[in-house]
Order: sequence, then C-alpha cells, then structure tokens
Amino acid sequence: MRIHIVTLFPELISGALGYGVLGRAIAGEILEVAVSNPRDLAEDRHATVDDRPYGGGPGMVLKVEPTRTCLRQARAALPDGSRSIYLSAQGAPLDHAKVRELAKVPGLLLLAGRYEGVDERLVEGEIDEELSIGDYVVSGGEFPALVVMDAVARLLPGVLGDELSAEQDSFVDGLLDCPHYTRPETVDEESVPDVLLSGNHEDIRRWRRKQALGRTWMRRPDLIEKLILSDEQQELLSEFVAEQKTRPANG
Repeated sequence: MRIHIVTLFPELISGALGYGVLGRAIAGEILEVAVSNPRDLAEDRHATVDDRPYGGGPGMVLKVEPTRTCLRQARAALPDGSRSIYLSAQGAPLDHAKVRELAKVPGLLLLAGRYEGVDERLVEGEIDEELSIGDYVVSGGEFPALVVMDAVARLLPGVLGDELSAEQDSFVDGLLDCPHYTRPETVDEESVPDVLLSGNHEDIRRWRRKQALGRTWMRRPDLIEKLILSDEQQELLSEFVAEQKTRPANG
C-alpha cells in the first residue's frame, strides 16, 4: 500500500515512521509513505498557505492554493482506486469497520488540516471523505493521520509477527479485548486466573470470550447494543453478569 500525507509539519510524520508497526511495514516494503508540504508550492515570497476567514472570526484558514496543487501532485503518484481523506473534527468517527475498508484500497491520500481548517471548496473538490478520531479537538491532523496509518498498517498481510494478533484485537468482532496476563504468576498477592493455567484450551477460549463480553457490557454498553449475540455469547454474558452480582463489594 502507498500512503501520502499532505501536511504543513512533515517532521511530525517522518519522526514516527521508523518505529513499531509502521516502521516494520515500511522496512518490509509492505507500506510506502510519502509526505509533502503545501508551503513548498506557494508562489509568493512569504510562502503563504493560509488567510483570514470570510465573515470574520478567530484563526486562519488554509487556502485552496497551494494545498490543491499539493494534493493533486500527490494523488497523481498514487495507484488508481486510492482514497483521499481529510482528517477533520467534522468527519465520520473512525472505527474498525472503516479501518478494514481502508486496508483494502491500494493507496491513501491523507490531508492533515491546521488552524481553523481548510477552505470548504478544497474539501468539496478534492476529498472523498472526512474522518475524525474522536469527539475532541487536537491542534492539527498529523496525529490523526498517524492513527489512521497505524491502524491500517496492522491489517496489511505480513506486517504483524503473528497474524492472529490483528484477528484478536479489540473491536474486530465488535467487542473490547479480554484481560491479559504474563509472568510472574503472582504479583502483590494477585494471581493469574486459574483457568489460564489449566491448559484446557476450550475453557480458556470460553473464559476469554466471557471476559470480552463482560468488559464491553460494563465499559461500552453502546457496543453491546449494536450486536446480535449468539446463544453462546448470551449465555456467557449472563454468567458474567451473575458473577458480578455475587462479587464482594470491594472485589
């Protein structure tokens, strides 16, 4: 896959590309990332990329030019079928279903906004969709762009050391992940659940499924409401709820 980010602060992107999943994907030539700066294409001596908003108000707005030129140059270098995305607080929430969708396209063009945003005519003429990483505001689209890239890279074949890692992540099946434990077996008198030491793979599978259902029910009931639970899932969730009601108050 090829990803091209258009940003006024390319250093924020390039500084993160040598680490973790993104670094591994790039080193393995599974992912190719390019970055360009609209300021480099500005034609005036001050390299102007923004201006005051019509109608007044605080802040500045990214101008159509030279950002449009930068986007078009970047798009020309991407394969057919690539998607152009503007990282924006007005965008649709990024979720796992969208990440899976994006992981199937050959390329992504990500526009990282700044200041009060970009001229709406730029969005209407050059962008396929807007995405948001949450109902809050950050200073620019660079970190959201990195979030999108990292989430997508995890789903590209060959990136993760164990392909099951992506299949067992939170949200893959609409649920939060189950608790995880590692050595030592006991920490501050708190021990690993016995079932995880039993060696019984079916019991472990059911316990993990129950914990994932229960954790989602407790922390993200909105996710549970969206699911059509199987008979087994409903049984495991009922068991979890019953166990919660019998736990000591300080437990």
